[in-house]
Amino acid sequence: MENRDDIKRWLETSRLEAADIDCVTTVMLKILDGKCKMSESGKQVMIVLYDLVKDRPGRLLGANEHTLIAEARTTQPGEAERMQIYERRLLAETMISRPVMKAFKAMLRAEGVIASL
Repeated sequence: MENRDDIKRWLETSRLEAADIDCVTTVMLKILDGKCKMSESGKQVMIVLYDLVKDRPGRLLGANEHTLIAEARTTQPGEAERMQIYERRLLAETMISRPVMKAFKAMLRAEGVIASL
């Protein structure tokens, strides 16, 4: 998708579930800790998607992760903050099964939200 308006229109018709919101939040943590292997354009789409859904309830993740993400985005995180992001991302990845995350990303590719590799 090219821009925020495209993603917003997609969200209006998509049926994202709480588990999908957890996936978006986890990808955002992964972007912030520098471990995300998506293309730069894919990362930008995920950042916009996160901004548009961060107020929706997740199944497993919530206020603590969103606060950590907000703080990391508004300040230059020090070593302690970077380690906290890293640890929270690892915990999130263990809470969300690999098949759930893979299915989420496959759905985004199939619906044209992020480009296929």
